Amino acid sequence: MKKIGIITLTLLLVAFAFASGCASNNGGNESGVKEAPAITELNIGYQPSTHQLAYMTAAEKGWWKEDLAPYGIEKINEYQFPTGAPEMQAMMAGDLDVAYVGAAPAITALSSGLDAKIVEPVQINGSSLVLRPEYEYENPADLKGLKIATFPPGTIQDTLLRDWLKKNGLDPEKDVEILGMAPGDAVTAISAKQIAAVFLPHPSPAVIEKEGNGRTIVQSGEMSPNHACCVLLISGKLIKEHPELVEQIVKTHIKATDYNKENIDEAAQIYSNKTTEDIDVVKKSLKEWDGAWITDPALIKNSTVDYSRIQYELNYTQKPLTEEEIFDTSFYEKAVNQK
Repeated sequence: MKKIGIITLTLLLVAFAFASGCASNNGGNESGVKEAPAITELNIGYQPSTHQLAYMTAAEKGWWKEDLAPYGIEKINEYQFPTGAPEMQAMMAGDLDVAYVGAAPAITALSSGLDAKIVEPVQINGSSLVLRPEYEYENPADLKGLKIATFPPGTIQDTLLRDWLKKNGLDPEKDVEILGMAPGDAVTAISAKQIAAVFLPHPSPAVIEKEGNGRTIVQSGEMSPNHACCVLLISGKLIKEHPELVEQIVKTHIKATDYNKENIDEAAQIYSNKTTEDIDVVKKSLKEWDGAWITDPALIKNSTVDYSRIQYELNYTQKPLTEEEIFDTSFYEKAVNQK
């Protein structure tokens, strides 16, 4: 009788535990809410441009590993892309958790169903239209009939260039020939006189000028003052399942951005180390570009939403997106309020 009583009591306790949600095999917690699976690796995409130096500095300093370790991250997997289009393809395939990428390709991907949000700006402006020395230039009409290389359709540079040409009375489909290229290919093409001009982010314009293959005629900030360029885009899955980790990613990005602004020469050296680009060219680029590294989302919201309208007008997307569909600035707000 005593033995049967113990078994009965055990069964009753187990039944009570399941009923109360305390014993479960579904990963739930004491309240019965299913917990997100732990992650130990983070996949981050970026492009080799001085625009995205914050990522490189945080990597060089070991801040990504150090800052994210308390959240269970043991390994950072780094993926480099030539432009934003293939980077967004990788993110849509689920291969990236975090992307340093242009706001325009981010919008294209979001419009195509990517579950992600822009949580932070990375920088504004910072691209230049460079024309070969044998061509005269006084105004945009002088570009008629020329071949211009820039990043592929849907990128910041492609979107800005086409919109600027239209505003200056040129049809980007008929009056000029726009060729989508990665930066290395575009630099090679203008050096070989296969094209007349390029519109590229820094430091590529400085490289072309140093080699005597072109001169800057228009900076991107002249095309669209203080326009959004690169941003920090984070997957919706990471945002929903690991918000504390996302907040720390934002904090680390802010730390690296502030460090770069206070240590320009060291930032240039970090970029040179990462890419093997000549340090003097990098310093020249950072001195002459019209870009700025920033972290406040309020500075890019209007121009980013404007990109969405422009891309819709260019038939790159099915509909314009709203600010709420593009941004989640709550992590930035938490980060700065805790300083």
